[in-house]
Amino acid sequence: MLSNHKWIAFQTILIKEVRRFTRIWMQTLVPPVITMSLYFVIFGNLVGSRIGDMGGYRYMEFIVPGLVMMAVIQNSYANVVSSFFSQKFQRSVEELLVAPIPNYVILSGFVAGGMARGLCVGLIVTAVSLFFADLQIHSVPVTIGVVLLTSLAFSLGGFINAIFANNFDDISIIPTFVLTPLIYLGGVFYSIDLLPTFWQLVSRLNPIFYMVNTFRYGMLGESDISLAWAFAMLLLFIAALFGICIWLLRKGTGIRN
Repeated sequence: MLSNHKWIAFQTILIKEVRRFTRIWMQTLVPPVITMSLYFVIFGNLVGSRIGDMGGYRYMEFIVPGLVMMAVIQNSYANVVSSFFSQKFQRSVEELLVAPIPNYVILSGFVAGGMARGLCVGLIVTAVSLFFADLQIHSVPVTIGVVLLTSLAFSLGGFINAIFANNFDDISIIPTFVLTPLIYLGGVFYSIDLLPTFWQLVSRLNPIFYMVNTFRYGMLGESDISLAWAFAMLLLFIAALFGICIWLLRKGTGIRN
């Protein structure tokens, strides 16, 4: 349990983060929804009508879970990396560091804000997808569990990116050259069974592959991997990222000159 002053500090950071992205909702919530809608139209309707079924489901139904997860990943990551780096750039993060607040409370506040934006966009994209596909949730606990853990993982990843970033260009390098390729190679648009053996092994090294497939199982009951193994990998990934974040905050990497 958090003591009263720690809980107030966490709430303050979280409320500030939520107000930050809701105040500029035309920039933070609308663009990803428009982008995902274009994916539904182009890949789901136009391309999907030529591909046919995949994994026993219409192609549109097959890609919806992956596109929802893509929106959650990108927005959870983007919110934290842009927010924390902005505080570094304005040097207002120093006020947090000198305050009697543990590092894990500071980290939790920013991460919770990133999760709030990622989950909000994910819900909106899911609502939009209902206009294109008839979705049924196969397992509510799996669906909720994996989307929460995925949002948490990439919020932590965004925090690490923000710590090491030295300018605004640096906060776009990882999303562009690392995150986007991993997402597209994570089974969003295809089943791993379609790949040659070598590329199936390569895909299994991609953490996003486990997240997308677990979320797809939660919604459709279809997955290329073991759920227990996927959740174990996700929890290990989160534990490693959390430990790195706390260690970097304690050292003051990229924050204290």
